[in-house]
Amino acid sequence: MLINTKTLYGRKLAAKDGLIGHVRDLYFDDETWVIRYVVADTGSWLSGRLVLLSPYAFASLKADEKALQVRLFIKQIEKSPSIESHKPVSRQFEEEYHTYYAWPGYWQGTEMWGISGYPMVVPPAELAAHEAQHTRKDPHLRSTAAVTGYHIEALDGTIGHVTGFRMDEKSWAIRDMVVEAGPWYYGKEIFVLASEVSRISVGESKVYVKLTKADIQRTGDAELAKAGAGVGEQAAFTD
Repeated sequence: MLINTKTLYGRKLAAKDGLIGHVRDLYFDDETWVIRYVVADTGSWLSGRLVLLSPYAFASLKADEKALQVRLFIKQIEKSPSIESHKPVSRQFEEEYHTYYAWPGYWQGTEMWGISGYPMVVPPAELAAHEAQHTRKDPHLRSTAAVTGYHIEALDGTIGHVTGFRMDEKSWAIRDMVVEAGPWYYGKEIFVLASEVSRISVGESKVYVKLTKADIQRTGDAELAKAGAGVGEQAAFTD
């Protein structure tokens, strides 16, 4: 099931023994396009301190729950490494963070989550065998909140701006960006696959894609036709 990341902002976070704050942001790797961390705003509980929560910590992302369930105790989170002095997030910080929680590092292996396609804890011996063989380079983490609003630059011009990201609730992989196309395409939202992104420019506040406007329009028109005349509020961009 796909979840729009913007629906997670502001959601309450519940540890095993009480509420710990709310979702403020999500950090994703712009090379593998996977959500690596939830940024939790702890409010008055920790004097406004921000803490990172890995997908390893979540039981599920069910939309019908009043709060997202975190499989940690308040005291564990209180003593966890703070990101206030670690911006941008470095591999050194990630190693310290994952060691604290005894979670495997997603960079230790060839799969999306190290040696698995999903955030799951594996036996230490199994992890150690992969650590010696595969270690990825430093992370390319970006904020979904910050990239929201960036203009999408096609090969032949701007096509709109990012309004959200759709992620798989099990693997936390970002499938596509939700883009408000503007008047050039009926004022509708379109979905642009993450695999079609060539680069993200922070200085320009733009996301560059390997597509032309015609590419996007052809696919969008096909999706509208499938939905039927006058039906469907969104045009999905797929391969």
